[in-house]
Amino acid sequence: QVQLVESGGGLVQPGGSLRLSCAASGRTLSGYGMGWFRQAPGKEREFVAGITSSGIVTIYADSVKGRFTISRDNPKNTVYLQMNNLKPEDTAVYYCARKGSGSYYDKDSYAYWGRGTQVTVSS
Repeated sequence: QVQLVESGGGLVQPGGSLRLSCAASGRTLSGYGMGWFRQAPGKEREFVAGITSSGIVTIYADSVKGRFTISRDNPKNTVYLQMNNLKPEDTAVYYCARKGSGSYYDKDSYAYWGRGTQVTVSS
C-alpha cells in the first residue's frame, strides 16, 4: 500500500506561481509513472501532467503546456508540479496519483491517489 499526500496549494493572483508537492509513504514511487490531475467544481477530473519512472519523459495537457512543469525526486519519494503564469481557469483541487498500466491521460490507469490540494487563482 502507498499513501500519497499533496501540499503546496493555496490562493494566488493571476500570473502568479505555486509549487505542488506529492510525498509518498509506505511504498517507493521508483519504478512507477506518476501523474497530476485536477478537478474543478462540477467538472470531471482531468489529466494535467505525467512523468515516467525515470523522470526522462514528461507529458502535459495542452491547457498547461509551457506553464506547468512536472518533476520527481526518487530518493525523496516526491513528485512536484511547478505552476507558473496561473490563470483563473486553473482553479481546482489538484491530485497526484501513481500509475499502473494504461495511458497516462486516463484516470483509470492510476491505482493510488492522494486526497488533493486546493489551488485558487483569483484577484
